[in-house]
Amino acid sequence: MSDPILSLSKLDAHYGDFQALYGVDMDIHAGEVIAIIGANGAGKSTLMRSISGLLRNAPEQVRLNGEPIGTLRADEVAYRGLALVPEGRQLFPSLSVEENLMLGGKVGRPGPWSLNAVYDLFPVLKERRKQASTSLSGGQQQMVAIGRALMANPEVILFDEISLGLAPVIIKTIYDALPGIIGGGMTALVVEQDISKALEVSSRVFCLQEGRVSLSGKTGDVSRDQITAAYFGVAA
Repeated sequence: MSDPILSLSKLDAHYGDFQALYGVDMDIHAGEVIAIIGANGAGKSTLMRSISGLLRNAPEQVRLNGEPIGTLRADEVAYRGLALVPEGRQLFPSLSVEENLMLGGKVGRPGPWSLNAVYDLFPVLKERRKQASTSLSGGQQQMVAIGRALMANPEVILFDEISLGLAPVIIKTIYDALPGIIGGGMTALVVEQDISKALEVSSRVFCLQEGRVSLSGKTGDVSRDQITAAYFGVAA
């Protein structure tokens, strides 16, 4: 098997004196879709922040294409080929839809994703490209956040709570778009509260429980009983 595109080695993470992750190990290979599941407070968003450079780590704890990135800033990580769709979308309210999308393109990486490609993926954004981004519905704002990340033409994309707070019809629209996003071989990590959705789109799953990996495996090989035990930290 080829070397992993993204590797975590004994990854710890802290908020001041509070430790949120404890020795997390993961090897992610190109083209994989990885589900990250766990209860609230398990460390899922902290994991995304650590990988993307929003939280600093020891250099060797996070590697992208074999290069240590643990101490890099988020913008430096983006230039290396990793993009985050953050929890809560975090759009710039003073900017239009199109201006928010263009910010992702400032990274300047070559690749298939452009404004037109994003508008083909989410046609409603083209219709509303001149509107203030925060005037859109929650689902449309999530589309902008996804499009902004894609405009960076990443090799690895992180989705933090991709369906949180969205109506079922919007969740279906976003998940229906996922094959078009990752079909070209992009690697994806998907943090998702909806376990069924997470397992449906992923090839492997990691469950976090109190900042530690409590279960990992191919999605077809882990049972619901194993997931429940790992999710809640009880004996299977």
